[in-house]
Amino acid sequence: MKKTAPPQKRTFKAGCQRTWEIVTLEPDLAYLELAFPECPTCLHLVEPEGAKPFCTLRPQDAPHPFASLGKLKL
Repeated sequence: MKKTAPPQKRTFKAGCQRTWEIVTLEPDLAYLELAFPECPTCLHLVEPEGAKPFCTLRPQDAPHPFASLGKLKL
């Protein structure tokens, strides 16, 4: 039987550069509260059709999700 690692405290960062320390195994999180004044105009705001808007929180040490595209040679 494979053992799973226990959740660890990780630092997550939003598009506004705010950070949160959260104990989780999740690779990405959604910030639903959107309580900061700049949230409605933030470029990282996701507004899915039929669902509440949210901000994506990514691990602080993770590369940008599109970083690997910069290495493509077309």
